[in-house]
Amino acid sequence: MTRAPQITARELLGFLKRKGFIEERRSGSHLTLRHPDSGRTITLPIHTGCDLGRGLAVRVLRDAGFSLDDYLATR
Repeated sequence: MTRAPQITARELLGFLKRKGFIEERRSGSHLTLRHPDSGRTITLPIHTGCDLGRGLAVRVLRDAGFSLDDYLATR
């Protein structure tokens, strides 16, 4: 299994937007995204200047319906 790289919330947000997710709402430092076709909703913590934890990044990708390999293929 490939080890997850350190990524920022901004990088992950860009990936999710390219895959069709749209911003639904922001509450403090958390952004809620929704995919209009699948109806999947995910919450992404946005902390400027900080990397997401590797486990959290993988969990967000999985909740959005993607694998780590899907993300790495776009880098």
